[in-house]
Amino acid sequence: MSSRVKAKASRAAAAPKGARSKTLRSVDTNLSAYDRTDPFTALNTLLKLLVALPTRLGGCAYRLTPAEHTLALHLLGVVEPFVGVAESQRSFTRQPTELLDAIVGHVDARQDLLALALSCKRMHGIVFPRHFEYRVIRGKVSSLRLWNHLIVIRSLARNVRVLEVLDERATAREVLPPGILTTDTDLESTDDELGIHVKHERLLVSALSRMTTLRSFTWSCNHSPISMEQVWPTLLKCQSLSNIEISDNLLFAPRDEESGGAGQSKRPAILPDLRTVSLKSTKHTFGATKTPSLTRVSTMLNNCPNLEDLTVGYTQRRGGEYMSPIADDLLLCGRWPQLRSLSLTNLWCSPQSGLDVTATFLSAHANLQILHLDLSLGNAAGTLVLPPDSLPRLRELRSNRDFTSALLHCPCSADGGRPLEVLKGVKLNGSGWDDKLLAGLKSAGANMKRIELAGWNEVEDVRRLVTCVPKLVWLDVGKRTNGAPVATSSAPANLAEWLTVLSPLAELTTFHGVRLFYEVSTTDTTSAVSLSERSRLRKNEEIASTLVWKCAKLRRVDHWEEGAGKVVVLVRDGEKAKYEVRRVKV
Repeated sequence: MSSRVKAKASRAAAAPKGARSKTLRSVDTNLSAYDRTDPFTALNTLLKLLVALPTRLGGCAYRLTPAEHTLALHLLGVVEPFVGVAESQRSFTRQPTELLDAIVGHVDARQDLLALALSCKRMHGIVFPRHFEYRVIRGKVSSLRLWNHLIVIRSLARNVRVLEVLDERATAREVLPPGILTTDTDLESTDDELGIHVKHERLLVSALSRMTTLRSFTWSCNHSPISMEQVWPTLLKCQSLSNIEISDNLLFAPRDEESGGAGQSKRPAILPDLRTVSLKSTKHTFGATKTPSLTRVSTMLNNCPNLEDLTVGYTQRRGGEYMSPIADDLLLCGRWPQLRSLSLTNLWCSPQSGLDVTATFLSAHANLQILHLDLSLGNAAGTLVLPPDSLPRLRELRSNRDFTSALLHCPCSADGGRPLEVLKGVKLNGSGWDDKLLAGLKSAGANMKRIELAGWNEVEDVRRLVTCVPKLVWLDVGKRTNGAPVATSSAPANLAEWLTVLSPLAELTTFHGVRLFYEVSTTDTTSAVSLSERSRLRKNEEIASTLVWKCAKLRRVDHWEEGAGKVVVLVRDGEKAKYEVRRVKV
């Protein structure tokens, strides 16, 4: 026996038996113990197995047992897809079509779908026929072929994220998926024209029940006898809904006592992911009633406990026979702890309990940041008094003068006071009527940056307002309401008078509501213009220089044509100032 063999034998004999048995039992050969999606564990196990080979005795050194050999091949198969240079057989695009379709179903945005489809031909063949054309659908209730298509092919209905139901008289273009073989005439029943609306409703509800991943639902179908009350129970099954917009006069129709008492013993279903709800009437008279009610609206909102943005608006109609809905029940029972934006338009409260109900409702929603309140209290005795620390996070308010005054005089113990920066909808009627409002602005309007008035009476009223909020950045005075003649296009407002009003506002950048420039057909001084036109151009240049001199940060004022969708922008050019006409969205 050679000396090398004797040395190995002596070292093996000297090693304790426990160490050798521990080395042999250190690797588990059970294949199910190793996850195919965990390459790090597989690589560590493979290294441990190879390192243990030189420690074995005699002829077993550097040899694997059949179980260990099988385990090593299994571990190599786990590691190879993650470290291999060549394309793996288990790559993403080689997965079964059903699995890829399920993965693409989790992508909502069409922009992301387009990027995924352009990655390879395989993904293009999955994204475009089944997903890209189904994310957003816009159609009418009478589009029977659309609803029948989604009913028959249930897997495609699950791919709809945004559904917009248009009015039958709408001129907007429908957005329908291609490849629908049947037509509306193939599904309509010509011998039962009176029951065609029942068929429309049945197919719509059936198709809607299959859209289990719907995110946004918009209903603008006003010229149809189909009521939202028949569609709403199906929407409650779409647990993924986050946005609902409904414009329908039938939504504000009073509910019968028999229908109102049915189903009250059952536990109401909720939409946990619903964050934004907008419920409005339309300007059309179809479906409108002379005694509107918010009973249906309140019932629907009871299914939405996690609202963050709520809009309830009723359109004002001509004639004294049309009333506005009473909001007592909505304000008394509606509580949404996460509500951040609230808009109530053209509603009224009863004189008996309106003040208390309104104050209690607003004090219960401490997270409100944006409040648009067009709520009439009728002939209520007394004035609205809000509890202390009401609306401590409010940043924007659109309301009348009385409610604004009540809020400004409501004490707030938060650090820095109430962060109210935007004020809209207030009308200045005169010195005596505005004293309470101006006093509140002077004491609680330190953070005020933007004011948009609904109207004003005299220039002195605006001057008194400016002295209370010297940090204004945006001021829109609205229209004058005292019946004074409006300035003609050739004679703008008195510049000197308004400069004395605006000069205290050192941070003012935008001023609207008063025309300060003369009307001209062109602002190009190099072109051939008449003498009168050239005179107006010079006067406009002087006005621009004066505005920049008196109001250093003023940049935008009204155009000389009202409603033209244009504004005058003041620009500094070195030591000089000039003006430019730019278009804006109306």
